[in-house]
Parts: sequence; C-alpha cells; structure tokens
Amino acid sequence: MDSLWNLWWLVPAVLYGGGSIANRVRRDVKERHERKLELLEAQHQQRLALDAANRPPEPVCGCTHHLAKHDKQGRCHEVVETPTAWDADRRPVRYEPGQCNCQQYVGPEPLGTVYAPELIDPR
Repeated sequence: MDSLWNLWWLVPAVLYGGGSIANRVRRDVKERHERKLELLEAQHQQRLALDAANRPPEPVCGCTHHLAKHDKQGRCHEVVETPTAWDADRRPVRYEPGQCNCQQYVGPEPLGTVYAPELIDPR
C-alpha cells in the first residue's frame, strides 16, 4: 500500500500526457487536412491552366466583342451603353444604348479550310 502512495504523481502525469498527445494528434490532423486542401487547389489550378493552354485563341476585338459581331469591313455591330450625361466631376451619370464605335478587328484570324492537292501520284 505504501508503494502505491509513492506513485501518486503518476495519475496527473498520465492525464496531462494524454491531453498533450491528443492535442498534438489534433494539430497534426488539422495540418494534414490543410496541406491536402492546398494540394487539391493546386491540382485544380493546374487543370484550369492546361485547359486554357489547349484552347484555341478567341477571336476577340479590342472592343472586347467577338469576331462574329464584326462585318467584312471590320465594323462592329454590337449594341453598347454610351454615356449621355455627366456630373461636375466629368463622370457619366446616364447611359443610352448605342452602336460600338470600334472600326477594325485586330485579333487572330481563324483558319479556313485549306485544300492541298497530293504531291505524288499514288499509283
């Protein structure tokens, strides 16, 4: 019985040690979870970058409208909001619909269908 009383310090040590082990495990699990989320986000961003790299260039004009909105002469036919009234600081206050003033499309030209005859006689 006397030897049991000499081990009184064992109970608080086990309780404190168990709590610190639980805290360490909890912290490690949280850090692992955060690293996993960062890895998943990096993989998602990589997939988005690869998709963007494999996509052909969009034929977009300097006015931000698609090539389909331009005619053969390069004139844009998109309706935009044009300012019609300004305040004392020269900021637009009122807008009305109007035609885009862009005059020429300056983006990448889409490739057409090309016919190339065979160079050798296959006989």
